[in-house]
Amino acid sequence: MAGSIKIRASLAGDLAEVKCLITHPMEPGNRKDKTTGADITPKFITEISADVAGKTVIAGNMSAAVSKNPYLSFKAPAKAGDMVKVTWKDTTGETDSAEVAIA
Repeated sequence: MAGSIKIRASLAGDLAEVKCLITHPMEPGNRKDKTTGADITPKFITEISADVAGKTVIAGNMSAAVSKNPYLSFKAPAKAGDMVKVTWKDTTGETDSAEVAIA
């Protein structure tokens, strides 16, 4: 799912405020297809991490309980020009990442 992450990062003093919107279906796998009646395969983000200036500031797990197109926001120590990188992996092994410089 290349291009699934939109990141905005701004600096306030010595803290960066980072906001991320991830486009992902987050399908829990407990529903059936309305037309065929077949089970819908689970597909949700299981791992997510965020690095600021090459240091991991967030690393965690998600579950099927997280809604479609998750939003993530956090603050971390940084300075102007530092790079923020957000990466995720889902139940199918698919991954994506995006980077942006802190303005």
